[in-house]
Amino acid sequence: MSIALREVEMQDLPVFFRCQQDPQANYMAAFTAEDPNDWEAFSSHWRRILADPENVNKTIIQGQSVVGHIASFEMEGEREVSYWVDRAFWNRGIATAALKELLLLVTTRPLYARAAKDNLGSRRVLEKCGFVVTGEGSGYAHGRKAETEEYLFTLR
Repeated sequence: MSIALREVEMQDLPVFFRCQQDPQANYMAAFTAEDPNDWEAFSSHWRRILADPENVNKTIIQGQSVVGHIASFEMEGEREVSYWVDRAFWNRGIATAALKELLLLVTTRPLYARAAKDNLGSRRVLEKCGFVVTGEGSGYAHGRKAETEEYLFTLR
């Protein structure tokens, strides 16, 4: 899979926003924005995370297309990874390739990730990149409007 990661540019945000509005993708991601159609909340969130020098935020490019984003950030004292690939590009190995590239940039270990228990695609991406299930949790998921169980993953 040939992808590239680059710094997030402001013109990427409308693409990310459009991807966030996909109901099926929101359901699979589960732990998403409260209102995926709220541009102001979306852009405010992105301005905040892009301004934090501790965050690593990359745009995923395949060919000439922006196909998603990938990030690493601190949450509750632990460094996590997260990614979102446009559903039109699912099942092509893009998320796995992007995460492998990110892991070359983010060398902090342990590194953590989360996935809804039934999000088999995301679970496979994490496992292919060496993450293992080390716990379980649950929380309210806006993408499902329900309490949702998740796996906690660790890369050592």
